Amino acid sequence: MPPVRTSIFQLLKIGPGPSSSHTIAPMKAGYYFMKLVRKLPRKKRLQADKLRIRLFGSLSATGEGHGTRRAIMSGLLGYLPDTCHPNVLEQFDDKTQEYELDLDGKALTYSPGSMIFDAIKHQYSHSNTMIFTLMAGSETLLERVYYSIGGGFLHWEGRKDPKRGEPAYPYKTMAQLKEHLRANSMRLHELILANEKAITGMNEAEIYQGLDHIVEVMERAVEHGIQTRGVLPGPIGLHRKAAIMYDQAKAEHFQGPGFVKALNAYALAASEENASGHCVVTAPTCGAAGVIPAIVFILKRHMGALQDEIREGLLAAIAIGFLCKHNASISGAEVGCQGEVGVASAMASALLAYARGYRFQVTENAAEIAMEHHLGLTCDPVGGYVQIPCIERNAMGAVKAYNAYLIASTLDESYQRVDLDKAIEAMAQTGRDMSRKYKETSLAGLAQSVTEC
Repeated sequence: MPPVRTSIFQLLKIGPGPSSSHTIAPMKAGYYFMKLVRKLPRKKRLQADKLRIRLFGSLSATGEGHGTRRAIMSGLLGYLPDTCHPNVLEQFDDKTQEYELDLDGKALTYSPGSMIFDAIKHQYSHSNTMIFTLMAGSETLLERVYYSIGGGFLHWEGRKDPKRGEPAYPYKTMAQLKEHLRANSMRLHELILANEKAITGMNEAEIYQGLDHIVEVMERAVEHGIQTRGVLPGPIGLHRKAAIMYDQAKAEHFQGPGFVKALNAYALAASEENASGHCVVTAPTCGAAGVIPAIVFILKRHMGALQDEIREGLLAAIAIGFLCKHNASISGAEVGCQGEVGVASAMASALLAYARGYRFQVTENAAEIAMEHHLGLTCDPVGGYVQIPCIERNAMGAVKAYNAYLIASTLDESYQRVDLDKAIEAMAQTGRDMSRKYKETSLAGLAQSVTEC
């Protein structure tokens, strides 16, 4: 296995919710397929009379509730996740409406309702598979198979990774990461920063500017969420809770239980924004988009953290996310919610410990404790919507992150018997053994027991 080569801004991406696997990656698939279509010879483009889009795996099982139709349609019409306006998906709510696709010389009519929700169990190489086919009658003019592999990452057959530099300090595991830190007398954020420069060619100012923008979007999601009331979209009729909980925390002057209520409110707020299909940050996924913003908000608004402390804490969190993605998964369709909220909680606890000035070992211990106590967490969204249990699960993940930080920073470092590599290995093994029914398919768990929704 090669070392970690993922960029910070591949892991932390901005885009519309409610699911990075079901909205961000499918939006990109629609956009990229149309780019391919326009590269076809003019004669073929003029012959085209039909577009067929088939969705497999959890994209089929829960794509309706997760907004996949709307996301793909927006991509076909030229929108991209990181540049679209925050509520872009709302304009595609009517799946019967027809839209004209520009084939560069010809317009092809298509409606979101034409998408085919195909087999949940299939033989393709990833659960979340999309097949786009441009046709002239029964003849296939162009076909591409896309895989949404979690966290908004999109792969396809024949895809070539863009040329990137080699990491300055290559590592595959936490153990190797620690060796670099000791051998070079470095701090964790310095190593991640050095690798990002080497891999992407960006300079420090550009990287920090990108991180500041990520934090800005996280804060905006929280701020909007704690000010918004009402019912979330979809048939469940779930009421927003963030604003109510925030008001109670404020009434208690954020002291004692009020502090914990505020932490819950911030996680609920960003997660409710995600459930509304508004833009959030994949941290590391849309389904877990409330955990890290809640910790960032607590650090900035209640603990007086400085900008540099937030940046450095975020870089430490990113290191944890890289390791989890590299050695296990951040996809609910592959390993359940332990790979989404579990990883987010581990990242958030590391962020908190590092931003508060603790060095590497406490940071790792905090991440491990948070990860360990999410092992086995299933992904069972009721009705296929990222609402129950997802929204409250984000709040629980934020509270667990804070508690993991408290345990790691209070007890002697030498008391820790489990390291992060072992916890990630356990997560990967648990994910392999987990029944497919509990991996974002809405075929088991709460998705089946809460049948009235």
